[in-house]
Amino acid sequence: MRPVRHLGVFAALGLTLAAAQSADDPWQAARNRMVEKQIEFREVTHPATLAAMRKVPRHRFVPAELRAQAYDDHPLPIGHGQTISQPYIVACMTEQLAPTRATRVLEIGTGSGYQAAVLAEICAEVFTIEIVPELADQAATVLGSLGYKNIKTRTGDGWKGWPEAAPFDAIIVTAAPDTIPPALLAQLKDGGRMIIPVGPHAGAQDLMLVTKHAGKITQRPLIPVRFVPFVRERK
Repeated sequence: MRPVRHLGVFAALGLTLAAAQSADDPWQAARNRMVEKQIEFREVTHPATLAAMRKVPRHRFVPAELRAQAYDDHPLPIGHGQTISQPYIVACMTEQLAPTRATRVLEIGTGSGYQAAVLAEICAEVFTIEIVPELADQAATVLGSLGYKNIKTRTGDGWKGWPEAAPFDAIIVTAAPDTIPPALLAQLKDGGRMIIPVGPHAGAQDLMLVTKHAGKITQRPLIPVRFVPFVRERK
């Protein structure tokens, strides 16, 4: 009865369902605009990705002093020399993985936790690794406060992947190495997809789609991007 009564109140006021949702969440209108103007406009069409981008509260993953910019069309600093990616890049990378409800995905570079949350809205399980302890702890706290049960977090060197949980249907890397880590290729399931920025840190990198079929690795560049460097543990 509660949902019927709630919608009935807004109908009596002559408001649409979208307006009712915005009244419940003052950030919803900003998310809707973000998806329409930044993501659909750039021809991201994967329905589950669009739905996740409309749902996940991006403002919860940025520093409080930057929340007014949370849904703008650019990356934002999150401390420790790291950033939360531009919304379009998050959506583009997610779509390229072709995730489903059965997908088990490994993320290298948890950062703020936003990309993990978007994936968790779509996938069965998300395994995410962050090398900066402070960011790993902060992301785990935010993800826990939002009620995600299908995300497993770890602090450590993402170059090594997560071998005991492999193989993965999909792997996403949110920092740029010079070359693709061999361990990640080994942990990618046959028939799986990896999205990763690759290239020098002084200039633009290529966002690469990596696929594995019958053990054969294929790499295809998609668009030029600029990501923070891939950080490894000091030996």
